[in-house]
Amino acid sequence: MKKMFLSFERYCTGAAMLGACAMLALASALGMFQILMRFVFEQPAEWTEVLIRFSLIWMVFLAIPAAFRQGAMVSVDVLYRWSPPRIRRVLDWVVCLAALALIGVIIWWGWDYAQRGGVQSMAGLESVSMFWAYLAMPVGGLFCVVGIIGNLIDPQRMELETAQ
Repeated sequence: MKKMFLSFERYCTGAAMLGACAMLALASALGMFQILMRFVFEQPAEWTEVLIRFSLIWMVFLAIPAAFRQGAMVSVDVLYRWSPPRIRRVLDWVVCLAALALIGVIIWWGWDYAQRGGVQSMAGLESVSMFWAYLAMPVGGLFCVVGIIGNLIDPQRMELETAQ
């Protein structure tokens, strides 16, 4: 069961990271297009700024699960380093439950926010609903849940191991 979940987690986190990389590439390409249109052709494309912002929001929320999985989120690790192994495992559980509570709030309110934003349209792209931009919060949150549980089952402390 553990091996199967970790395989599922690896797939989910990889898919989320692939999506985050695609959003970064899209934002970069749109930024270059915007510069080209504005300064070379002198015909600014207003819609590119909105899509850049949209893709950066998605990029952030899709990249967070990889940070959770690798144990790279901001933490105070002094207590962890000074604790014996049994206390470290308790700290792992406390951190996991706190992170899941936070992500639960983000999923809950993110979904509510996305639904409320469904009646709004993007400035510059009036045919696209803001629902799609706000949906990044609950979708990213669901990927985070998988990454957090994966890190509890198979801890990876990339930051602690390389810290000096």
